[in-house]
Amino acid sequence: GQLAWNADYVLTVARDDRAADLDGWVTLRNGSGTEFRNASLQLVAGDLNRVRQEIGRMRDDAKSIAMPAAEPRMAQEAFSDYHLYTLGRKTSINNNETKQVSMLGATNFPVQKRYLVDGQAFYYRNAQHPGAPLKDVVQVYYQFKNEATTGLGMPMPAGVVRVYQSDSKGGVQFVGEDRINHTPKDETLNLKIGNAFDVVCERKQTDFEKISAGVYEVEYEITLRNHKTIPVTVEVNEPIGGTWRMIRSSHEWTKTAAWAAQFNVPVAADSEAVLKYRVRVTY
Repeated sequence: GQLAWNADYVLTVARDDRAADLDGWVTLRNGSGTEFRNASLQLVAGDLNRVRQEIGRMRDDAKSIAMPAAEPRMAQEAFSDYHLYTLGRKTSINNNETKQVSMLGATNFPVQKRYLVDGQAFYYRNAQHPGAPLKDVVQVYYQFKNEATTGLGMPMPAGVVRVYQSDSKGGVQFVGEDRINHTPKDETLNLKIGNAFDVVCERKQTDFEKISAGVYEVEYEITLRNHKTIPVTVEVNEPIGGTWRMIRSSHEWTKTAAWAAQFNVPVAADSEAVLKYRVRVTY
């Protein structure tokens, strides 16, 4: 119970936000009271169901360490409903020691930078400051797919991904981090690194009209200002309650769920764009 491990990842994104390198590491912690010399190492990752003790409960990380035979390199295989990772060489770890071993690596695979605005259901009015627009944060994500054609494709145990990017002087700066769940091959990862500094979103409700009993029309205006020196596209996700129909919209939209619509709004460098839409809602 005193042998533990966790996965950590470093994503290094190119200056143009179009490609990245990924390194995955396993951090081993040995508090068992025993050292292990030239040991073969296997790691099991997954969400294991464990029976908890009523007294002296301990937290299970849904990860375990085993020590059968190693293979020539770091490899993984499906094991029951989990994944088994084998270190392809012997390793040693002393008592009370923490050490890292490399798990995976990929270079120059494509990534996409995304700017997102998520609307909230309370946007039918601004009770605090009538007539003033509401401010929304513009979230920043990096998206990529865990597929073999890009050099990835290994099932990734849950862990923290730290994201770095080169600055104009050639230094590498930390730009954010996110936690991922266990991620099989061919699944898409979306890493939130923070909120945009130079992209601003303001919204206001410009109209509310009762058409008949239980039927209303609502109109919104969402202003996006881009103070960056490059153009961006902002995904605006709007919750819409009840049975609804889009009456008109200044931009193309997609019904992404029963009660949600998404707009992709391009905003030129050092400029602004205004999204306007009107919906009819029946409750």
